[in-house]
Amino acid sequence: MEILYRDDAPIDLDTMIALYIRSTLGERRPVDRPDIFEGMRRNASLTISAWHGDRLVGIARTLTDFTYVAYLADLAVDADYQRMGIGKRLVRETKRHLGPDCMIVLFSAPKANEYYPRLGFESNTRGWILKGEPAD
Repeated sequence: MEILYRDDAPIDLDTMIALYIRSTLGERRPVDRPDIFEGMRRNASLTISAWHGDRLVGIARTLTDFTYVAYLADLAVDADYQRMGIGKRLVRETKRHLGPDCMIVLFSAPKANEYYPRLGFESNTRGWILKGEPAD
């Protein structure tokens, strides 16, 4: 099976949301808020996508300065395509687009806590979250 990895693919909003739902990341993302999802799509610094033919099967969405730090906000792989190395390759493609000294940081989904160490990530307990306040 040939998977094509792209850093320039236009991704339709509905296609992106459908992938998040198929990957289970939709459980922790606002898939019912296309207005927010549109901002997520439009404002990412770097988006690497994985395609099987015309089907979007994976995405790595990153916010970064490209030199010091990159926040890998989303790594999603269609559940039907997991355990095929697609997530690992998406991380590798993301790293390839960053400067050599640039670190990647992320928050792991609970189900993925065992996955990231296999890709070379180290756990860090010093993360903090200040949640946004929904508009009235």
